Amino acid sequence: METKNTQVKREAKKSRGVSAGIIILISFVLAVLFFNFILGADSNFKGFEEPGFIKADAHPTTMLGTMYKGGFMVPAILTLLLTVIMLSVERFFALNKAQGKGNLTNFVANVKADLKKNNISAAEALCAKQQGSVAAIVDAGLKKYKEMETESLPKEAKIEEIKAELEEATALELPSLQQNLPIIATISTLGTLFGLLGTVLGMIRSFGAMGDAGGTDAVALSTGISEALINTASGIATGALAIITYSYFTGKIDNMTYAIDEMGFAITQTYAETHNS
Repeated sequence: METKNTQVKREAKKSRGVSAGIIILISFVLAVLFFNFILGADSNFKGFEEPGFIKADAHPTTMLGTMYKGGFMVPAILTLLLTVIMLSVERFFALNKAQGKGNLTNFVANVKADLKKNNISAAEALCAKQQGSVAAIVDAGLKKYKEMETESLPKEAKIEEIKAELEEATALELPSLQQNLPIIATISTLGTLFGLLGTVLGMIRSFGAMGDAGGTDAVALSTGISEALINTASGIATGALAIITYSYFTGKIDNMTYAIDEMGFAITQTYAETHNS
């Protein structure tokens, strides 16, 4: 027999997913490899087939080569971008599992219909079929509902016990649903800031090179600016993706939270209406 909130704890573990630290490390390794072997491929630069070719002094002939010339900030921004992508995939599957197998709206409607009939066993069967975190929380409330029917407590105290059970089950589950989302929210700002930092460093490097040359080289200046602005574009794209994914996943969590709140109200209201003591 399951102990108190055992099922909720089990569902919470399923929703936790992969640690953000591991994902960031993998993203960093992939970003460095992509920077060195894809962006930094010799074929992306002019004169790579000639003897004495030096990549650091070569002029890029492709967009990939231009991104490579953006410097060490490029793999840093790529790390953030890959982290957002991987965390988004991880959260997508984790939250879908937490939501359960069936449509959440239909599940809520069917459970409420059974509650109106005071058919608690049928409601529990729906929770077992739905599975996921939402169903586990609702099932915890239903089990407490049945338990209170055999307790010799005042009616108000029983209702408070049911509410406390639902609140405790929700408190156990919510942290696992929100896991890794603060990382995505942070990257929404860091991506843009890293991009701007890379641009500033690139501009400093470009104007410094012009000063060393002792003259104004329009070609060198335009090339340097384009290389610097690559960082801005990459950083803004990373920040925008992070904002979009964060909004999407917080919306899914809000929908689940609303469903839990609605079911909690329905369970306590049903008990209040159908029991005199």
